[in-house]
Amino acid sequence: MAEKKAAEKAATQQEAKTPDKVAPTSPSKEDGPKQEKSKEQEQAPKRRGRPPKADKDKAAAPAQKEAPGKKDKAVQKPAQPGKTEKAAPSAKKAEKAPKAPKPAKGAPEVKAPVQAETPAVPAGAPRPAKDEQIVYIKLSELHAFKNHPFQVRNDEEMKAMVSSVRDKGVTQPAIVRPREDGGYEIVSGHRRQKASELAGFTDMPCIVRNLTDEQAITQMVEDNTNQRENILPSERAKALKMQLEAIKHQGTREDTSGQLDPKDAGRRSNEIVAERNKMTVKQVQRYIKLNDLVPDLQKMMDAGQIKFTPAVELAYIKPKNQRYIAVAIESQQSAPSLSQAQRMRELDQKGVLNGDVIDGIMMEDKKEVDKVILTGAELSKYFGKETTPREMKDQIIKLLDDWKGQQKEVAKPEKKFPEAEK
Repeated sequence: MAEKKAAEKAATQQEAKTPDKVAPTSPSKEDGPKQEKSKEQEQAPKRRGRPPKADKDKAAAPAQKEAPGKKDKAVQKPAQPGKTEKAAPSAKKAEKAPKAPKPAKGAPEVKAPVQAETPAVPAGAPRPAKDEQIVYIKLSELHAFKNHPFQVRNDEEMKAMVSSVRDKGVTQPAIVRPREDGGYEIVSGHRRQKASELAGFTDMPCIVRNLTDEQAITQMVEDNTNQRENILPSERAKALKMQLEAIKHQGTREDTSGQLDPKDAGRRSNEIVAERNKMTVKQVQRYIKLNDLVPDLQKMMDAGQIKFTPAVELAYIKPKNQRYIAVAIESQQSAPSLSQAQRMRELDQKGVLNGDVIDGIMMEDKKEVDKVILTGAELSKYFGKETTPREMKDQIIKLLDDWKGQQKEVAKPEKKFPEAEK
């Protein structure tokens, strides 16, 4: 009996336990369709190819839900460790790309404009030194420049300047520098000082500058040659010589005080003088040679009695024979031609030129009585400084030929046509 009771208890216990274990394995009818649908949903994304017609409606909904899932996967792909390492170099290249962009092969290269050569905004004009001020200095304290080559003449030009100064005053201040003995030395403004004196003024406006001898000479020559209209040959000769000596002196000094332009370094002094005065080197050399003429011949040259080219030839003759030539010109009232001046120069170099030979040469070829003489001062109104006498002559002859042709056309009588008159 005891064994039967034990067996029944064990059976009842097994029956109580078996329903719990079997319950998950045996689904109910209600849960069956749900689990089948979930399996179909899990298997639907894996299905490939065209779905059956019966399942089109069922496949449409999973396909719409699948699209965002694929986008998420596409977004997550760059985060993979294997591909991020490869993408790193490309990112570095992208950073370097803006620094050196490469133009297309077919596209033309576009060069950026150089701002230094063509500035967008015009630069301001150079200003004078900050300490420069216009001061009025008494005329008695102003002294002429030492060995000033330019004369102050009481001519028509001076009369016009005096009238202007009397009405308007001195509009352009003079340039002066302090003197060791007191007062001031005029660098530029000698004629303005004279005009102020003749106008009845006691002082005039000036700008005081501390200039070296070389700087003062350079500025004095450049200002006078640019401002004066009529410059005598002897004045230009002296001015060019002073300028040449100043430039040579600057070249020998270690400190040029900023006056010598760096572009002039290594160039010859006469080339610099020629460029500054808009002349050729040969013209500069000829003018400077005129300083070797004796004073009497220089006066005749300035008066136009002796032409420029013969005067240069006479400058090579010894001073003693030059004085003989001046006497011969004064006595005969005629100047030597170029060929005569060249012959006298050759004879002087040979040592056979004297007063009698000079008189004999000057008396030759004097058959021409009527002559028209045009002085250099008269021709300078119509020709520039760089024009040579030969070029002046050719231009004058050309103009006369043109004028003569016009006169012939005016002198032609008008043809009469009888039929037209009727």
